[in-house]
Amino acid sequence: MANWCSNTVVFEGNPETIEQIKWLFQTMATKEQQEQKGQLPEFVNQYNGGYFFDLYFDNEETGVFQYQTKWSPNIEIIQEIAEYYKVDFVQDYEEMGNLIYGQAIHHNEILQDIYLEDEDFEQYEYDEEGDCYHFEDKEFDSDNEILEILLERKIKNQFKVIKNQ
Repeated sequence: MANWCSNTVVFEGNPETIEQIKWLFQTMATKEQQEQKGQLPEFVNQYNGGYFFDLYFDNEETGVFQYQTKWSPNIEIIQEIAEYYKVDFVQDYEEMGNLIYGQAIHHNEILQDIYLEDEDFEQYEYDEEGDCYHFEDKEFDSDNEILEILLERKIKNQFKVIKNQ
């Protein structure tokens, strides 16, 4: 049985193109419900994996899509969609069973995948007695905020490195 990776992707481009992507995701969602199996866009190689499951998007939030993948994010598939439609994207993903937490940013045809590594997860600890997490001399009710802080720092550091090159 697969561990499910939660994905949220925001596509950025002109409104007409975003509507086309919305139609693509709606088509895949409908087909998934009918066939009871994961989906890929027709223009994507079927042998790469990265199937979309439980597709969801809010009609009010144009360009924001949520879905599940098996075990890990399908960044390569999202990149293929972005290149096909000539748009950018930001993809947030997490599968905490295998300590997968990150963000992929595709801008001007350049992909950057920034994710937490083992040493990042070792920076905080869970206190069973207090039912809280300890991170940098502070207590947190959940590790979500800690993970966001750690990822945000990595993203800022990555962009500092790029600027200095």
